[in-house]
Amino acid sequence: MLKASFSGKMEAGCDEAGRGALAGPVVAAAVILPSDFNNCDIKDSKKISFKKRFVLENVIKDSAIDYGIGVVECKEIDTINILSASIKAMHLAIDKICKNIDLLLIDGNKFLKYNRVPHHCIIKGDNLYYSIAAASIIAKVHRDNIMLDLHKKYPVYNWKNNKGYPTKEHRDAIKKHGITKYHRESFQLIKCF
Repeated sequence: MLKASFSGKMEAGCDEAGRGALAGPVVAAAVILPSDFNNCDIKDSKKISFKKRFVLENVIKDSAIDYGIGVVECKEIDTINILSASIKAMHLAIDKICKNIDLLLIDGNKFLKYNRVPHHCIIKGDNLYYSIAAASIIAKVHRDNIMLDLHKKYPVYNWKNNKGYPTKEHRDAIKKHGITKYHRESFQLIKCF
């Protein structure tokens, strides 16, 4: 079972979605949940079905004390690299929170200090703390919605199903049709065999 709090203070959990994709933005969310929050359905977004994530996103947003979403587009990812873009997206998400935060819980092992707010990097934090798992769900749903919209413009890449990740079908479509302005040119878009 996930934990509701790391410190008992005003904590924001942070996570990102889309770091390993070949196309689309990287999206991060920051979520502050009540210290007594409990919902056994909430866990790492990758362990939840597509449909259930959309339901849980509403539960989280209704329950949250506050939340924010940050987006960094693929051109900036190509310019500053994916790690820097992921951290920037988290900073942008935290910027949108109106409450004073005592502590940031960051999924993963890399982060750059946000103002003067202390932070803890927690590997697989989305399997340990509700706030990080909630952030993973909000970020994933937000990014999935972006990719569903982009799929309508570029259906040959099947982004409605692969969400821009490096499936064989996606790579084959890149070989056949080239790339779009939504592809990350700094990534290995076509595997070398």
